[in-house]
Amino acid sequence: MHSYHSSSALEKRHPFAQICRMNETIASPPMAAARPSASQLLPLCAAVFLGFSSIGLPLPAIPGFVRGTLGYDALVVSIVLAIQSLATLATRHRSGTLADQRGPRRAVLLGLGLSALSGALYALVALSQASAALGLGLLLFARVVLGLGESLLITGALSWGVGLVGRERAGLVMAWNGIAMYSALALGAPVGAVLFERFGFLGVSLASMAAPLLAFAALPLLRPITPTGGKRLPFHRVAMMIGRPGVALSLSTLGFGSIAAFGTLLFQHRGWPHAERALLAFGVAYVLARLLFGHAPDKLGGRRVALGCLAIELCGQVLLWSATGPWMAITGAALTGFGFSLVFTSLGVEAVRLAPPENRGVAMGGYVAFFDVALGGLIPVIGVLVRSVGYPSAYLAGAVASATALVLTFGMARPPSAPR
Repeated sequence: MHSYHSSSALEKRHPFAQICRMNETIASPPMAAARPSASQLLPLCAAVFLGFSSIGLPLPAIPGFVRGTLGYDALVVSIVLAIQSLATLATRHRSGTLADQRGPRRAVLLGLGLSALSGALYALVALSQASAALGLGLLLFARVVLGLGESLLITGALSWGVGLVGRERAGLVMAWNGIAMYSALALGAPVGAVLFERFGFLGVSLASMAAPLLAFAALPLLRPITPTGGKRLPFHRVAMMIGRPGVALSLSTLGFGSIAAFGTLLFQHRGWPHAERALLAFGVAYVLARLLFGHAPDKLGGRRVALGCLAIELCGQVLLWSATGPWMAITGAALTGFGFSLVFTSLGVEAVRLAPPENRGVAMGGYVAFFDVALGGLIPVIGVLVRSVGYPSAYLAGAVASATALVLTFGMARPPSAPR
């Protein structure tokens, strides 16, 4: 990434900028990134959108395929969905190191390639006439491959975006990438549901393979970034430094994970129509909040914005838990998406000021790893709860998790420059 001429006063005003001290230089004039433009970030966001479509498209199909075709229960569904995040979590450190040492372009290319490979493996599962156990094993392997691809793609994209627009705009990069990610989930879910209904799991698999392959067309539009050396922080040290906001992020992520894992099954269990609209409502609300209030963490302070967003997410989870009809549940999903939207960026502002600035890729990977902990570690626990108590219990657990995250966030010390 290119060298920057930010003053110390700017870094004090923007605590998120302190962790994003560049480790790479761009072979272009320094002023090119002084004012970020859509032309700089749009190709990158397009690649992220298409890459994450390989995650969004199968979301409504996998629960039905695992239960209806392979014959397993909700606990196995949760394991199939969670193993992707476990693979992502296990490779965050390596992905951040690769982005720092070999350049983010290499990480993005590998991430897109592995995401396409996971779609090909899905197709193999759909075409296989083998036993349910072998089909489940292939499906789990495909999810592991997708988890590695996700890890490389988003870590590389964040590093690349910060290099393009400057460290003082790192929060903007996270916001734009979040819009791309959750737009892919929001649009991928209904499209995947239609494909699954008309063409079965094979149709979903082929679409999941094609989307990341299309993303390669956007990469030549982005300027390459040359990596430079520097001392690398051990991953576990970063995780310890940002523990409180990281744990709050994990707890807040539980609401999204429960909607993704059990939303379709809740609607089927209750006999409600429009199951795919719950994830669509989540994604649309998520993107809307980012577009309307994406600047809020920088202007109002991460802690303050996170508190408000967690309260909204809590209300959404309570609505889902107590829903008596489909539209009440869809409204709860929308509130969850709106609240969760800025939690990631807001808690990120709080997290990065606690870590030293030498290593951007590993630091970002460390913070995002807490997101993976929720999806990979907590969702299977919710699966056990659902098996014992029923699907609404997933959202009661999400409400308790959101309330706990509120308490943790409230207890965070305000940075000296935070708005009062």
